[in-house]
Amino acid sequence: MLGTSTRVLALLSLLQVRRDWSGQDLADRLGVTVRTVRRDVDRLRELGYTVTAVMGPDGGYRLAAGTDLPPMLFDDEQAVALAVALGSVPSTGVDVEEAAARALATVRQVLPSRLRHRVDGIRFADAGTPVRVDPATLAAVSAATREQRVLRFGYGDAEDPRRTEPHAVVARGGRWYLVAWDLDRDDWRTFRLDRLVPRTPTGARFAPRPVPTGDARTFVAARAKGATEDAWPCVGEVVLHRPAAEVVPWLGDGELIAVDEGTCRVRIGSWSWTGVLAWVLRFDAPFTVVGPPALAEAGAALAVRLAAATTGGR
Repeated sequence: MLGTSTRVLALLSLLQVRRDWSGQDLADRLGVTVRTVRRDVDRLRELGYTVTAVMGPDGGYRLAAGTDLPPMLFDDEQAVALAVALGSVPSTGVDVEEAAARALATVRQVLPSRLRHRVDGIRFADAGTPVRVDPATLAAVSAATREQRVLRFGYGDAEDPRRTEPHAVVARGGRWYLVAWDLDRDDWRTFRLDRLVPRTPTGARFAPRPVPTGDARTFVAARAKGATEDAWPCVGEVVLHRPAAEVVPWLGDGELIAVDEGTCRVRIGSWSWTGVLAWVLRFDAPFTVVGPPALAEAGAALAVRLAAATTGGR
């Protein structure tokens, strides 16, 4: 049977992952009686957590938001996840690195020795991204998106503000994008948050429109690929004579199957067939085109162009 402290921590973790729990469900998960669950709930309340009773035939509990920040309790996995999340803040592109470092230091001070040593053992270099988004901008755009209110903002060097119906905020590749319906251009647009300055107040409420690709994430991905859907216009397959481990770091959203220790089969996409070939040629290794025929034709045409370039057109 779990000790009291460990059991209370497990109870808190359960209450955090689901809105409502019956007393019996909690008892079954913890391997104790319903009466013990009631006692542990009282212990959480004494620590400052707001646990409300749920009315019903079986009775139950719900973890609600409190007015004060209670003591933080983390199991091993949560502590590791927190350290990794706060340490990787530079990669998010949001300008909160100093706050994240202070938060990690604060959390570290209240962790028990066992967890503190484990968190301290997590060390990695995060190169981050040179693009930074003001947290206030992210908050303002997110609020307008959540409340479905027309958002005006300055964008880049343009003199006139843009008027949009903000539908979603998407993080991709270290940059943040707003997916919105542009009221002045009567079309869907993506806007980088690092180039955006919100104007206040926000405008009237609007009824959300369906995003062309079905969801905002695929819309941003499609725009990055110069397409109308989240798919490269040209996708080819080759057998590349390089170990899979050397190819994987450059694979992106491609697919790879290791054939043997020194060879792999790669399916990769790009804006053009020449782009697919350029990706393959970066490895300076022998390869065989599997398909489609358009990729082989592009390879033959590229060979002629390269031959002409290296012989001065003779």
